[in-house]
Amino acid sequence: MPMRILVVDDDEETRELVGHALQREGYGVVLVPSPESAQAALDNARFDVVVLDVMLGQQSGLDLCTQLRGGGMETPILFLSARGTVRARVEGLDAGGDDYLAKPFALRELLARVRALGRRGPVLRPRLLQLGALMLDFNARRATAHGRELPITNREWDVLRVLADASGRVVPFDDVLDRVWGDPSEGARASLEVIMSRLRKKLDAAAGCAVVRTLRGCGYALEQEA
Repeated sequence: MPMRILVVDDDEETRELVGHALQREGYGVVLVPSPESAQAALDNARFDVVVLDVMLGQQSGLDLCTQLRGGGMETPILFLSARGTVRARVEGLDAGGDDYLAKPFALRELLARVRALGRRGPVLRPRLLQLGALMLDFNARRATAHGRELPITNREWDVLRVLADASGRVVPFDDVLDRVWGDPSEGARASLEVIMSRLRKKLDAAAGCAVVRTLRGCGYALEQEA
């Protein structure tokens, strides 16, 4: 059975362009222009991936994503946006998005990202994660152990969110770099190594056990039971 894709974009030209590209791949596609029509479509049918524009008039795609995640929807969401900065990407991921593609984009890349999200399927995102004596609250971005709050930076939380979404599976280095930095450069990789070293020291000591696992030459994992 072909994947079903919901495309939410208030720009008719972009909506039709994306829709036609997805239809040529054999996907079942529903095109809607607004948050209200998106909610109605989701209430009446199951979708494998949602392609969601960030700017949707009075209600942003970020707000809609937060609302959907708050209601328990775990369907993968790919954001489209004219804003391609690191800050914009982080905002999208924090809102509950799974991937972020800046406009203008190549249709081949859009299709590749949709395929990847479709293969991965719904992800159950932990809001609270207990690891030994350590409690991670992803909604509040608050880490505590033995009644004491740990200093975790915003970039460290961004990395932790990516690892937590993987539910204990190893996340390749390049996937972390793409989702958090949007940049696979050596400078970004060096920053990731520094952050992981800091997190390992903070979290392992607070939890009283190993929390961050490194698979040499491959990637990182966050233990789900410690």
